[in-house]
Amino acid sequence: MTSGARTSDVLTVLASQEGERLTVGDIVAVLRDRAFALLVVLLGLPNCLPMPPPIPLICGLLLLLVAIQIAAGMSAPWLPRMLLGRSIALVDVRRAVTRAVPVLRRLERWSRPRLSVFETALGMRGMGIALLALALALIVAAPIVGQIPLGLAVCLVGLGLVERDGILVMGGLVIGLFGVAINAGFAYAVIAGILSLLNVW
Repeated sequence: MTSGARTSDVLTVLASQEGERLTVGDIVAVLRDRAFALLVVLLGLPNCLPMPPPIPLICGLLLLLVAIQIAAGMSAPWLPRMLLGRSIALVDVRRAVTRAVPVLRRLERWSRPRLSVFETALGMRGMGIALLALALALIVAAPIVGQIPLGLAVCLVGLGLVERDGILVMGGLVIGLFGVAINAGFAYAVIAGILSLLNVW
């Protein structure tokens, strides 16, 4: 169903799955032919809300793997069996989807194919490198404060890739730079605090 469906429709299908948990393999099976772009959206989505560990870490590691494959020019994602078996509580998926779908539908009505530079092979490799940087930032992100801007950035980039909308992609990258700056400031403050304590002793 994903070839003609929009991102909001795919998320609704995922949230309607039965059971208590949703595995990464289940998610990839639903995404099918647009797995790369939709995986980016899905890996950013949980981080748009305050989520307990290790969800941000898992999302960051999966995004890192996906970004490397995009940068390498692969046509479809490959995930190791160990990761395909990892799961997330379906109640968390539904909570994130319920909040995200209305916003996504408004963006989908506004978005349209434009700035198609990201559709070229070279452009997609560049997007892979940008997503790689966002994934690394997400892995070490400060809880909530640093996590949410990066989650929003990843979602917008992924949605822009799905909709072939370079404006959305650029907006996501700008927010991503803001998120990276926040986390860099947080890391600096933590390191400075530790060094200050060591000087006291």
